[in-house]
Amino acid sequence: MIKTLNIILILTFILLKSEAYPGSIKKARKNYKYLLYLPQDYKKRDKEIPLVIYLHGASCKGSNLNKLKKYGLPYYVSKGKQYEFIIASPQCPANKSWLSDDWFEPLYEELNAKYHIDKHRVYVVGMSMGGYGAWHLAMEYPDKIAALVPLCGGCYDSTRICRIKQIPVWAFHGALDKAIPISETEKLVAKLLNCNAPVKYTRVEERGHNIANYFGRQEIYDWLLEQRKE
Repeated sequence: MIKTLNIILILTFILLKSEAYPGSIKKARKNYKYLLYLPQDYKKRDKEIPLVIYLHGASCKGSNLNKLKKYGLPYYVSKGKQYEFIIASPQCPANKSWLSDDWFEPLYEELNAKYHIDKHRVYVVGMSMGGYGAWHLAMEYPDKIAALVPLCGGCYDSTRICRIKQIPVWAFHGALDKAIPISETEKLVAKLLNCNAPVKYTRVEERGHNIANYFGRQEIYDWLLEQRKE
């Protein structure tokens, strides 16, 4: 099982590297399927509600949305946990990465058309391949993203990192991560600090790649909800 997961991560790493500069090529618009969570009292609310976009890792790619419930926000939702925001969890198709298509704009447009989204509080969180996707998504759409929480991710086009210097970031990475080196996150954090960006960094000591249980930490969501794009 671990060997299979490592192979998936290596293949994803190669695929992501081949798409290192997503802004240089016009991408096809694609409608990715997604899981949706609405707060329990959504229909009673008369105010716009924050949106969290959750990006899964490589092991959840495919066409079966139930795979997303293995870990992360979809897992905690499936266990009955309640949140004060809308959660959209798209699924990346097999043989692609989060950088392959323009899936964000169709999703963003559909959610804003159907639900009362607070456009000033749209957040992106992701892990592993989803962590890469989160970093890149923020750099592609810095005018739409209010805050970012990438876990054990990275970025191949770090020359653009100052594009998100106005976006609060809280990054996490396991110190013993053998799948994606902790240096991938630390170099981005260092560059953001050089841009005088509001970045937080949690180095998870004595842990490897699997730090998915951090999605269960309420302080992450309390912090997200404090962030607002003017």
